[in-house]
Amino acid sequence: MNSTTSVELPLSGVESEHCALIVDKGLAKVPGVTAHRVELNNHKAVITASDPEAIPQAISAIRNLGYNVETVKGSFPVTGLSCASCAASAESIIKAQPGVVNAGVNFATSSVQVEYVLTIIAPEQMKASVQSVGYDLIIEDTKEAKEALEDLRLAKLRSLKQRTFWSVGLSIPLVIIGMFFMDMPYVNYIMWALATPVIVVFGRQFYINAWKQARHRSANMDTLVALSTGIAYIFSVCNTLYPEFWHSRGLHPHVYFEAAAVVIAFILLGRLLEERAKASTSSAIKKLMGLQPKTVAIVHDGHLMEVPIERVRVGNLLLVKPGEKIPVDGTVENGESYVDESMISGEPIPVLKQKGAKVFAGTINQKGSFQFRAEKVGGETLLAHIIKMVQEAQGSKAPVQKLVDKIAGIFVPIVIGIALLSFISWVVLGGANGLTQGLLALVTVLVIACPCALGLATPTAIMMGVGKGAEHGILIKDAESLELAHKIDTLILDKTGTITNGKPEVVDIIWKDGAGVEELSSLLFTIERQSEHPLAGAVVNYFKNKKVQQLSLDHFESITGKGIEVMYDGNTYFLGSPRFLQLQHIKIDSMLAKKANHWLSEAYTVIWLSDRENALAAIAIADQIKETSADAIHQLQKMGVEVHMLTGDNGQTAKAIAQKTGIQHYKAEVLPQDKADYVKALQASGRKVAMVGDGINDSQALAQADVSIAMGRGSDIAMDVAKMTLMTSDLARIPQAIILSRQTVRTIRQNLFWAFIYNLIGIPVAAGLLYPFTGFLLNPMIAGAAMALSSVSVVTNSLRLKWARL
Repeated sequence: MNSTTSVELPLSGVESEHCALIVDKGLAKVPGVTAHRVELNNHKAVITASDPEAIPQAISAIRNLGYNVETVKGSFPVTGLSCASCAASAESIIKAQPGVVNAGVNFATSSVQVEYVLTIIAPEQMKASVQSVGYDLIIEDTKEAKEALEDLRLAKLRSLKQRTFWSVGLSIPLVIIGMFFMDMPYVNYIMWALATPVIVVFGRQFYINAWKQARHRSANMDTLVALSTGIAYIFSVCNTLYPEFWHSRGLHPHVYFEAAAVVIAFILLGRLLEERAKASTSSAIKKLMGLQPKTVAIVHDGHLMEVPIERVRVGNLLLVKPGEKIPVDGTVENGESYVDESMISGEPIPVLKQKGAKVFAGTINQKGSFQFRAEKVGGETLLAHIIKMVQEAQGSKAPVQKLVDKIAGIFVPIVIGIALLSFISWVVLGGANGLTQGLLALVTVLVIACPCALGLATPTAIMMGVGKGAEHGILIKDAESLELAHKIDTLILDKTGTITNGKPEVVDIIWKDGAGVEELSSLLFTIERQSEHPLAGAVVNYFKNKKVQQLSLDHFESITGKGIEVMYDGNTYFLGSPRFLQLQHIKIDSMLAKKANHWLSEAYTVIWLSDRENALAAIAIADQIKETSADAIHQLQKMGVEVHMLTGDNGQTAKAIAQKTGIQHYKAEVLPQDKADYVKALQASGRKVAMVGDGINDSQALAQADVSIAMGRGSDIAMDVAKMTLMTSDLARIPQAIILSRQTVRTIRQNLFWAFIYNLIGIPVAAGLLYPFTGFLLNPMIAGAAMALSSVSVVTNSLRLKWARL
C-alpha cells in the first residue's frame, strides 16, 4: 500500500443527512484516516488513509454505528502451501491489500475465506498479491477449474509419495554406513553419492520455498530444514574434497551426509501423513454434490427433454420418475409419491407429496412419479446452501491453533540467530582456531535444532491414538478434535439413528378378543406386502419369522394419505390411521382404545386393522431407543457433560424420548439450519460443544461444532464431515472417546517437551556456552545423535498409547 490511499466504501442504511453526519463523525475517530467525506446521494464514503489497517477499522466503525458497508464474502483455493507458516504468509499478504476487510487462510483445507469491498479490490488483484510471495489463488469457479485443481492436488500427492519413498530408501543405507562402515574405502564418496539425490532432487522443494521466503524477508520451517541440511551437505562435500584443511589443524574431517538425508526423509514422511489427512476433507463436499443428478427431464409442450442440470431455469416443469433424485427445489404440479427426505429432516419415514407440496434438491423419490415446477435452482437450492455452509465451517479456522505452528514461528528465526551469533562469536573471540570452531558451532547448532522430532511429535501420537481408538470402535480424523474433545462440556445428540435405531419397527400388536389371530395375521402381512406406505415394511419385517402365509385378495385399493381397503373371502377390511377408521364409522373396543391411547402418549404411531364394523387389531410402530443410549447419556452427565437432543420429529415424540433417556435439554421440529444455529448459540455462550449425528441433515451442525462425532452406519457425508466416527453406532463409545482424547493430548504435549528439551539444552552447548568453564565443545556427530535420540524419544513415547487403558 502507498503512503496514502483513497478508497470509496459503498454504504447501506445511510438515508438522511443526519445519518451521513453520524457516519462522518465516526470516521473522524478512526486512527489512520487522514481525510473523509460521506456522499449521501451516491451512497458512499470516500476516505483517505495513511495506514493499511485503517480501512478495515473504518468499516468496523461504520457497522458499530448501525450502518453497513457492502462487502463480498468468498472462499478461494490456495495452492503451493507446504506448512502453517506458508498459510500465515499468504494470509498476511491478502490482509495487507486495500479493500480486504478480513481474511483467514486454512492450511488444512488449503483455502482462504475472505471478505472484501468489491469497489476497491477484485479477486484478480488478490491472486496477483498471493502469487508475489510464491503461492497461487484459484479464483475461477468453473467446472473445468475445479477439475484442474483436483488433478493438481492428486499430482502433488503422487509426487510427494515418490519423493518420500526414494528419500527413505536412500537414507537407510546412509545410516547403516554411518554407524558401522565408516572405515571402508571411499566411504565419503559413497555417502556423497547416496545423499546427493535426496538433497538435490527429492528435497529441492525445501530450498525453493526457503528462497521464496528469504526474498520476502520471512522464514518458516522450510528455512530451517534448508539451512541445516544445506550447510551440513556443503560442509560434508568440502570435507570430502579438502580433508587436509582439518588435518593441518590436527582435527578429523567429519561428514554429515546421513544427517542431511535423514532430516529430509523424516520431514517428507511427516508432510505425506499431513497431505493424506488434508485430502480427505474435500470428499464430504464431493458426496454432497453427488446428491444432485447431472441431467433432468424437462416437460415442454407435452414432450420430454433430457437436459444438463445447469440449464434448468426457474419456472421449468420437471418430471421425476420412481427412484430418482429430485434435482432442484420446487412445488408439485401433478402426480403423487412418497419422497425420502431423511437428508433434510433426518427422519426415516418418507413423506407423501401431492399437488402443492414442496420438494427439495437431493431428496429421493420412492415408487410413484410426479411433475413439479422449479422454484430454486443452482446455488439457491436448500442442498446448495447445505454445501456452502459445510464448506464455510470446514474452511474456517479452528478455535485452538496447533501449538507446534505457534512455537515454530518463533523457533526458526531464533535458531538461525543463535547459529550466526555463535559463528561470529567464535571468529571474534576464538583466537587461532576461531574460524574452524565457528564453522563447527554453526553446523552443530543447525543440526541439533533440526525439527525432526517436532515434525513427528503430533503425527506419531495421532497415529497411535487413532489405532487405539479403532480397537474400541472410535475413528479419529485429526489433532484439532483431540485437542478439544477433553474440554467439551456440552454434547448435542441427534435423535434418529443416534439415540434411536433410525428405522420404524413394530413395538406391539394387540388383537380384539375373539379375533382369529392366525388368519388375521396372514391378512395383515398380505396387505402390507402390497402396500407402498413407508410403515408397511416394519409390519412385513415383524411377520417375517412368524408362521404367516401370503393370501389371495379379491380386491386391493390404496386410498392415498388415509389407508387401504381390501376384499378377502367375501368380506371387506380396512387398514389405516385412526382418522381413516372414524371416516368408515368403525367401532373400537374400549380395551383396544385404552391401549392405543397409552401408545400415543409414548409417541408411538398407531395403525388399525378392522372389518366393516369393528376394529380387529391395533399395531404400535416406533423408532426404538437403542439399548445402550440411556446408560451412555447417564455416564456423560456424571462426567460433567450437559447433554442436549435435537430432532426434526414432533414435540410429543421428542418429549417421550427425552424422558426415557434422562435428557433435560431438547428441541423438536428443527431443520439443518436450526441445528447449526443451536451449536453457534451454545458456542457464543462460551461452551465447548460436541455434536453427534448420523445423517446428511446433521452435516452443517457437525461442521460447526468444536468436536463433531458421526455414528457408524450413518451417511458417508456425516462421517466425512465429522472429526470422529463411532463405528458401532453405540453411544457408550463417546465417554471412551473423551478419555482417549485426554491420553492422546497428554502424549502430544509430552512429545513436544521431548522435541524441545534437546534444543533447550543442546543449542547453548552446541554454540560453545560451556567452553569457557569446562573446555567442552559438542561434536557435530554427537549433535546428530542427540537429534536422532529426540526423534526416538518421541516415537517411543507415542507407542506407549498402545498399552494405555480406556
